[in-house]
Amino acid sequence: MSIVPLHRATFVGLAQDKEPLLDSLHDFGNLEIIPLTRERDLDAAIKKRAAPTQCSRDALKFLLASPQRRRQSHDRTMFDAAQVERQARELQSRIHDLESERDDLLERIEGIKPFGDFSFASLQQMGDFRLWFYVVPHSELPKVASALDEQTSTGSAAWEAVTEDSRHSYVVVVSPEEPTDMPVPRQRIGARSLKQLSQRLEEVELAIEDAQAERAYLTRWCLLFARSLTQLDDAAARSGAAELTCDIDSLFALKAWVPREHIDELAELAEARGIMFEHRPPTPNEDPPTLMRNEPRVEAGEDLVNFYMTPGYWTWDPSRTVTISFAIFFAMILADAGYAFLLGLGLASIWRKLGQPTTAEARLTHAADIEQGEPLPQRTTGQRFRPLLLLIVVFSFVYGVLVGSYFGITPSSGSLLSKLNLLDMSNTRLMMGISVLVGGVHVILANIMNALRYDDWRDGLASFGWAIAVAGGLVAGAGATSDSLSALKLVGAFAAVIGLVLVVGYTARQEKPLRRLLAGMLGLTKVSAAFGDILSYLRLFALGLASASLASAFNDMAAGIHGALPRLGLLFALLVLLFGHALNMLLGVSSGVIHGLRLNVIEFFNWGLKDEGRRFTPFRRKEGSLWN
Repeated sequence: MSIVPLHRATFVGLAQDKEPLLDSLHDFGNLEIIPLTRERDLDAAIKKRAAPTQCSRDALKFLLASPQRRRQSHDRTMFDAAQVERQARELQSRIHDLESERDDLLERIEGIKPFGDFSFASLQQMGDFRLWFYVVPHSELPKVASALDEQTSTGSAAWEAVTEDSRHSYVVVVSPEEPTDMPVPRQRIGARSLKQLSQRLEEVELAIEDAQAERAYLTRWCLLFARSLTQLDDAAARSGAAELTCDIDSLFALKAWVPREHIDELAELAEARGIMFEHRPPTPNEDPPTLMRNEPRVEAGEDLVNFYMTPGYWTWDPSRTVTISFAIFFAMILADAGYAFLLGLGLASIWRKLGQPTTAEARLTHAADIEQGEPLPQRTTGQRFRPLLLLIVVFSFVYGVLVGSYFGITPSSGSLLSKLNLLDMSNTRLMMGISVLVGGVHVILANIMNALRYDDWRDGLASFGWAIAVAGGLVAGAGATSDSLSALKLVGAFAAVIGLVLVVGYTARQEKPLRRLLAGMLGLTKVSAAFGDILSYLRLFALGLASASLASAFNDMAAGIHGALPRLGLLFALLVLLFGHALNMLLGVSSGVIHGLRLNVIEFFNWGLKDEGRRFTPFRRKEGSLWN
């Protein structure tokens, strides 16, 4: 469970060796190329490096959306994926332009139609007079007439309402200049007549039909094209990588981030090709990408972390902590062993299916997968999430047993299950204390892990100070709950003071004394944030209590219906139980996911992960091609 150390590698060689080296690095597949380009082109280069494959997927989506489809061809001898992609993209652009022109023509035809079918004379024939068109609401016609009469009185203009409908009058003005002080804007109908517009509209519609016919023809290659996406991806990535190097005369230079463990392999590769190679660790002022590597049982935690943010390279990997804490929070919110048992049955029913690798043939049947552009995985998402789902079920069942809730029913006194009921959900003080304790421990752990990431232990003393202060607050709070524990109040207060002193002294350790003191005092303002974040964990108790109360309420409702209706009451009671517990379980699961994630990515990350990074994007060939 760690962020993989990276080195900054540099290759310098003759231009003639550039393409063979890129081919080898593409096969190597364990480095991320650093764009060596001008700053203004950097964003475009990074986007091209990270997502070089969208064009091919857009082309496939365009073909799949065709109104007409041809029978699929399976003859690869007549198929060229790159040519199909080019033709599809050209057709997509052409159809888009034609449809835009058609819409514009329709709009202009509708605009000019009320004024009649006429042709525009030249300016010489008009004596430098122009036609100005207006669509005037009847209520505005007197104002228009007043404005135009002032101009026509001088003989410099003439106007006429050529037609009207129930709402508007259509006015044409003949004038060298556009009339001023008009209460309505002029109608822009262009320089073509209604006949010319209609003729062009017919030409455009025929062109669209021809383009759609070409599109329908290309749909016969959809299956083969979909199967070739991996090849197209590799070709696009390889082509994009060639633009990320620095080429000067007969030399080229290439830089990349490489996992430290692969440096020796690259050194051997460069030596074999006669290319200069050097490497060094990243400096503190650099921002390398983040490559996290976790064992299979906590890979789902890595996915949960990346769902919200990618930790910075200089921070730490919280995947394992998030995996365990998410399962604990989910269990405390669900708070029922019966619901956990049903979740376990559901997980058992799909366990084998989750473990099956995704086949390429099945993948091609899902448009969403094609759109996302992900390579065919060796480990499916289901395989990655199996350990997390199992952990959630186990923790939820254990916690449900501890609180003694089985579909809202409390076990009878003296039974085995009642002896396992160690937590009383109705004891508000106890359950709130447990929630606050869980929150405090979570925040303490976040600060400790953040402190341990520093090479110089003194840089982490501020985070250690917050951990000690929060721990002292918890101890003091525990001492306040009972007279017999009153001695803990003094111990906790002393620990809190020590922790806050560390915060003041080491929040800005590198600054001069006065600035260091001011920054430390400013850091103390986070005391209220710490207090609020820890109290935020009370939602664990509140949501768990709500789940248990709803389950109990549905049970009471069903019992009342059964007692009031001796015959049909049983049926209605079963329906109430089925609907009520299904709804309550759905609410519990959704709350467990939402708030379980929230407490991790808001409260926990706020104290433990100070910097956000970006994911390591390897330059590699995609695996799982159907041709392999």
